[in-house]
Amino acid sequence: MTELERLAAYDRMYVDLLKERDKVLADMDRLRATGKNRGVTYQQLLAQKLTVQNLIGRFEIYGIKEN
Repeated sequence: MTELERLAAYDRMYVDLLKERDKVLADMDRLRATGKNRGVTYQQLLAQKLTVQNLIGRFEIYGIKEN
């Protein structure tokens, strides 16, 4: 893998993380709107949200931020 390919892979990963975060937040909002914010699915989404936000934060520590 060349240096450019490797950098492009990091960029794709970051964009995918942002998309995943947005999807998780939308799913959480949908469950919250129906009053299901104490269920197992909501709790799993919350854990996923925290994990994804942690990864996004690590990218941002190294200067990779949302456009």
